[in-house]
Amino acid sequence: MLDRKIALITGAGQGMGRSIALEMAAQGAAAVGVADRDPQSLAETVRLIEQEGGEALALVCDLRDRDQIARMFDDLVGAFGGLDVLVNNAGVIETALTSETSIESLPEDVWDTVYEINLRAVWLTTKFAAPHLRRSSRGPSIVNAASVSGLIGFARAPIYCASKAAVIQLTKAAAIDLAPHIRCNCYCPGVIATPMARAFIEQADDPVAQERGMVSTQLIDRLGKPEEVAKLACFLASDDAAFITGATLTIDGGALAWHGVRE
Repeated sequence: MLDRKIALITGAGQGMGRSIALEMAAQGAAAVGVADRDPQSLAETVRLIEQEGGEALALVCDLRDRDQIARMFDDLVGAFGGLDVLVNNAGVIETALTSETSIESLPEDVWDTVYEINLRAVWLTTKFAAPHLRRSSRGPSIVNAASVSGLIGFARAPIYCASKAAVIQLTKAAAIDLAPHIRCNCYCPGVIATPMARAFIEQADDPVAQERGMVSTQLIDRLGKPEEVAKLACFLASDDAAFITGATLTIDGGALAWHGVRE
């Protein structure tokens, strides 16, 4: 449980980020800061949290902008008086930005955008969160969203794969630098039914075949649910995980447990 913890979740306007924010509130977090670029989606996340009796603050932030990230923490701590949990959930894949996604064709500005959101922002949020987390007496921790794409390669995703692999290593380095007071872990989702995944599927010539192909390597034959990832993220942020740091946990329906494809 997350009793009385103050949390900040990036990319909380939809998908896994929204589910994590809602689950944290449901598990007793004192307050939840939700960050995203889109104020309308943030307002909906706040409404859903408040509807269930939680307290939330919308933090409009472009994670490519260092000054906006710094201001986000100032606003959160100014509103709630501290910070106990940071969840770096925000991410983007190059297929959402361009159809030219091979190593040879990927535009340099797309590479930069994915790098800045998926990796540089994780470092910067960790950097700005650390002083506040050091002052916490409520089991401070950082939880990062990596991906199975950081553990194995996928076609059409060179910078997504590279950035998520780097998040795994950054998590380990942060766990070392911030020990013993602040824990830092990451989770690696497989195919989860998020708006980003749905958009990728719908771009295909045959979306049904695309979805079946994506889950065919899993032992559990379906898309994962954002709520399932949320429960894992909340566990890692909770005192139940007090002896876990520097860890990488997969939540992928068993995709990486074997080397096969279901018929």
